[in-house]
Amino acid sequence: MTVIRLRRLNRWQAEGLKEDVADLYVESSHPVAGTAHSSREAFLQRLTGDVRRPGFAMLVAERATLFGCVFGFPLRRDGSWWRGFLGPFPRDIEQLTASGHVFAITEVVVAPHEQALILGRRLQERLLDDHHASLGATLVPESDIRSLAAFRSWGWREVGEVHRPPGTALLRALVLPLGIPTAAASEPGFPAAARRPER
Repeated sequence: MTVIRLRRLNRWQAEGLKEDVADLYVESSHPVAGTAHSSREAFLQRLTGDVRRPGFAMLVAERATLFGCVFGFPLRRDGSWWRGFLGPFPRDIEQLTASGHVFAITEVVVAPHEQALILGRRLQERLLDDHHASLGATLVPESDIRSLAAFRSWGWREVGEVHRPPGTALLRALVLPLGIPTAAASEPGFPAAARRPER
């Protein structure tokens, strides 16, 4: 891990690197035979949409070549990112979103390697820390068992499901509590062990 360099990219740099990131995505996601092209195109479409969002940020891990990346953006305070949440929306998450303390991790992509999970954790923690987020948020298709298992191993917890028509697939909503502001930390759902100590 010591030979891997982390580098922050702005949206223009990310645009220039998106083809390489898409290649890494296909390599790491192991698409079903015959679907690599469509999988790659769908990823590029998601990345292109995210790059346009206010506050978009990308962090890459490099050795001789691109080895991993994570990207996302701060959630809008109006809570629109949670559209389609099924059931009552958790009050603590609603408050943190409204206060501008939630950062969405939309993709974690790491080259297949025995330390891929360690690097994935390092990348997302660094990106969230760089943006002083109190809460990380992500949506994962419930059919994506590998990604769900990875996020759970990194300490993310599920808080509900999201359905966004016209598709029929359900998305699992996961959050990662970090440095919770004092007012929100007293709310139910955020145990003391999840709060980041003052530095």
